[in-house]
Parts: sequence; C-alpha cells; structure tokens
Amino acid sequence: MRRPPPLGRPLPRRGLLALPALLARPARAAPQLRIGSKNFTEQLVVAELFAQGLEGAGARVERRVNLGGTAIAHQALTTGEIDLYPEYTGTGLGVVLKQPPEGSAEDVLAKVRAGYEAQFGCTWLDPSGIDNGNALLVLPRTAERHGLATLSDLARVAPQLTLAAGNEFADRSDGLPGLRRVYGMEFRRFRQFAALGLRYAALQHGQADVVNAYATDWQIAVGGYTVLRDDRRLWPPYQLAAVVRQPALRDWPGLAPPLLRIGAKLDNPVMQELNRQVDQDGEEPREVAARFLQRQGLA
Repeated sequence: MRRPPPLGRPLPRRGLLALPALLARPARAAPQLRIGSKNFTEQLVVAELFAQGLEGAGARVERRVNLGGTAIAHQALTTGEIDLYPEYTGTGLGVVLKQPPEGSAEDVLAKVRAGYEAQFGCTWLDPSGIDNGNALLVLPRTAERHGLATLSDLARVAPQLTLAAGNEFADRSDGLPGLRRVYGMEFRRFRQFAALGLRYAALQHGQADVVNAYATDWQIAVGGYTVLRDDRRLWPPYQLAAVVRQPALRDWPGLAPPLLRIGAKLDNPVMQELNRQVDQDGEEPREVAARFLQRQGLA
C-alpha cells in the first residue's frame, strides 16, 4: 500500500496544481431517485426503462416497483415514498381526480396536469406514444354466435355471459360502474383475476366469455380475438407518461430529458412486444429494458 508523505514534506508540483481545482469544485453526490410502478408487466418494464435511463444520465436509482394498484402507487407518490412512476392519463383523470373520464387526448392531459399540480404538487411529463386504452374482447366464435362488434351489441347479451377482469375493474369509474352507466351493461357473472394472463386463459378454457383487456396486451398482437368497439366513448385516452414530484424536478433539472427520450421510442406495437418478451418468453423486465435501450442507442 502506498503511504502518504510525512508531515512537512512538500507536495509534488502536480498536487499543488490540482489542489485549487479540488477546492473550487466540491464533489457532489449523484441524485438519489426512487422509481415506483404498479403491479403488472407493462409497469415493471417501463419503470425499468426509466430507471436505467436515469442511471445512464448519472442518477442513483432505488427501485420500489410492483407496489400494487393505482391507489397504492399514487399514495406512494404523494407521500414522498417514491419520486416518480409511469401512469396513464385516463386513469389519472377518472380514478385519481374523480373527474368524468372524457375528452380528447389533449383535453385529458391538460386536466390531469392542472389537477395534479394543484392538488398533489406533481408534474405530468409529455406522454409517450403509448395509449393503453381499455377494451373488452371475445373469441371470434362468441362474436359470431351473438353478432358482436360493439359494446352496445355486447350490452344486449351481457346477462348471458361471464366477464373476467382485474381486481380494480369492479370499482373503478371506467370499469363496471362505467359500463353500467353508459351501456346499461350487466353480466351474468363477474370473475376477478389479478394476472392478465389468467384472464386470457379463462377465456380460452371456457371459464369466461368476455375479457377486460388493454391495447398493449401482447395477446392482441398475436391474434385470435375480437376486440369490441367502444361506440359510445366510455373510455378516454390512456396515454402513458412519467408523473414526477415537483421537488425531484427542482433538485435535479436533468431528470426529464432521459425520460422523454425513452418515451419518444415507445408506442403500442413496441410495448406489446416488450410485454410479450416478459410474459411469454419469461425474460426479466431488467433484461428486456436493457436490450431495448441498447438497440435504440439510449443505453
């Protein structure tokens, strides 16, 4: 081990030259950011994309992912347990702000930005290209048997059918309550499945007739399903964006650009494929995110 020079020995000239620079530029620790997510594949992948993008920009990132549903993730954000997480504009409007989930993409974004800033001190960054809207889908043979193309068609025969959906769907304003309000829809039976893959399995094995799905589900891209059109516009846009606590934005001005660069590379077909790599191929979200960022030149 190299020993320091004895006290009183002159410093080498290069040390004297470097000393003023060290004193003039005190070391500053990289910012610590806590990134959260909800408890489904897409959220885990996007949170990992955000985390790795910020790490590449020099941040120290703590991952607090797989928190739970919307209410839990939102509470973690507003209480300061996390600094940011990916959220959907339609969810922010209808579920968090309790406003009617309606309007154009621009209208919905403006409403959630204003509401989150006023009520929670949080900022919505510009959305990605993902619009992960709600959908109800059936097998083609079910659509043919009952003449189904729209949600209005489904409302006519819903009392004969079983719906499979996620845990939040029973209570969310854009879930069963919304279907009742807008379409007068009542199902014979409602079955809850926390995991999206279990809903599709229930449909394939005859345990459900209708599934609550999302536009970025990889199963839709693979095919073999009939997606019913929301002809009365119950569902608003669900653009995905990072929602960030304003103190985090103030403390680190470099936070937003990496997230926006990542968001610009994401759209529904891309997200369907990333979801498939996790759910069907069994890869870890961290691996999927790292490969995507590398291929996009964002690593």
